[in-house]
Amino acid sequence: MGADRARVRGSYDTVAEEYAGRIGGELAHKAVDRALLGVVLEEAAGGVVADLGCGPGHVARWLAGHGAEVVGVDLSPRMVELARREQPKATFRTGDLLALPAADGEFAAAVALYSVIHLEPDELAPAFAEVRRVLRPGGVLLVSFHLGTEVRRMEEWWGHQVDVDFHFLETGAVADHLARAGFGVEVRMEREGLPEEAPTRRGYLLARRTE
Repeated sequence: MGADRARVRGSYDTVAEEYAGRIGGELAHKAVDRALLGVVLEEAAGGVVADLGCGPGHVARWLAGHGAEVVGVDLSPRMVELARREQPKATFRTGDLLALPAADGEFAAAVALYSVIHLEPDELAPAFAEVRRVLRPGGVLLVSFHLGTEVRRMEEWWGHQVDVDFHFLETGAVADHLARAGFGVEVRMEREGLPEEAPTRRGYLLARRTE
């Protein structure tokens, strides 16, 4: 693991408990996210759904609560520990978006909500290629991210010392990376931040693995 990935892992290990407390209920006020997750569930048609960058497992909990078999993957061992403790209806694995701990074609669908924002620009393409590997042909991927071109480095987060970069991304650029990795983008959506969220605009892409 490179130094950048180690910084991300260490930072999320540090804030894991507080993150779970502050973010764990966020889907309650995110109607758009819930609607898009509902599309993912329908597309999965009873197959296994991967939650990539699952954090404390709150999205996995929602998916499992709506009948899905879910496997969550996160770079942070502490996040995975919390997820296993709090979300017993899902399975969780420690792993990296660049080397997912999953078999070829294991998943019917995947979500990556605000997890690709911690990748360096040259890591997006290999990460999407890795997601394609673990999806079955025709499987869908839902990606969300903060919109823009800036990189924000956080060295203090909720009173904890961290060292992590947040890469804001442009919808078109992410769509291009997905296309090059073997996905067809079917839905593009952007929205303003909600009062309960950090004040950033948000982007969503729903893409399908080509044969």
